[in-house]
Amino acid sequence: MKVEILTKTENGNIQKEIIAKIKDLINFKNLEPGDKLPSERMLAEKFGVSRSNLRETIQKLEFYGILKSMPQSGTFIENIGVTAINGMLDDILRLETPDFKSLVETRILLELKIARLAALRRTDDDLKEMRTALDAYNEKVRAGEDAVEEDLIFHLAIAKAAKNSSLNTFMLVITPGIITNFEKYHVCDKNQSFMGIQEHEDIYDAIKNQDPKLAKAKMKVHFKVLYQYCYNI
Repeated sequence: MKVEILTKTENGNIQKEIIAKIKDLINFKNLEPGDKLPSERMLAEKFGVSRSNLRETIQKLEFYGILKSMPQSGTFIENIGVTAINGMLDDILRLETPDFKSLVETRILLELKIARLAALRRTDDDLKEMRTALDAYNEKVRAGEDAVEEDLIFHLAIAKAAKNSSLNTFMLVITPGIITNFEKYHVCDKNQSFMGIQEHEDIYDAIKNQDPKLAKAKMKVHFKVLYQYCYNI
C-alpha cells in the first residue's frame, strides 16, 4: 500500500470544483448512463487540476455510485438516469466537510464490521500485509517517532482483507481527514501509542485465528480511548 495515498490532505474546494465540472461535462456533452468519460490526463488538463486530485474525486464519485472505473478500459457513468445523477451531484456539492467527531464515529462503526469480515475472509497475503504494517508501526513507536500513518496503513490493510470494495473505498475516503485531525488535536500521545502495540497485536491475532467475534471485541477495545477523547475535545 502506498503511503502517498495516506499523506494527501483532501482539498474540499478543489474536489467540489472538479465535481461541478464533471456535472457540466455530463450535461453539456449530453453524456448518457454507460458513456465513457475522457481519460484522466485529458480531464486533468481540461479542468486545470492535478491527476491525483482528479483521481481522488473520481474515487469519491465511485463511492457514491455515480462513476465506475474499469481497469484497462477507463471511467464510465453508472447506469442511472441523468436526472438522478444531477440530483446526487448537487447533494454531494452541498455536503459539509465532516467534523472530527463524525469521522471518529464513522470509522468506529466501519471498522467493527470490517474486523469481523477480515477474520472470516483474510488470506495469507493479507496477513503478510498486516504484519508488515504492524512491524513498521511498532518500530516507529519504540523509537519515539510519530506513527499515525503506520497505524492507519495497518487498519487499511484490515479493510482490504475484509474483501468488501465499498467498505474499503469508504475507509480510503475518510483516511485523509482522520490524519489531518489526528495531527491537529495531537490525539496519540506516547502512552497511547505504546498501548496501541498490544491492541494491534490482539486484533491481528484474532484475524489470523479467524475468530470474528474476538476480532470485533479487540477492535472495540482499541477504539475505547479514541472515542472517549473525541467527546472531550
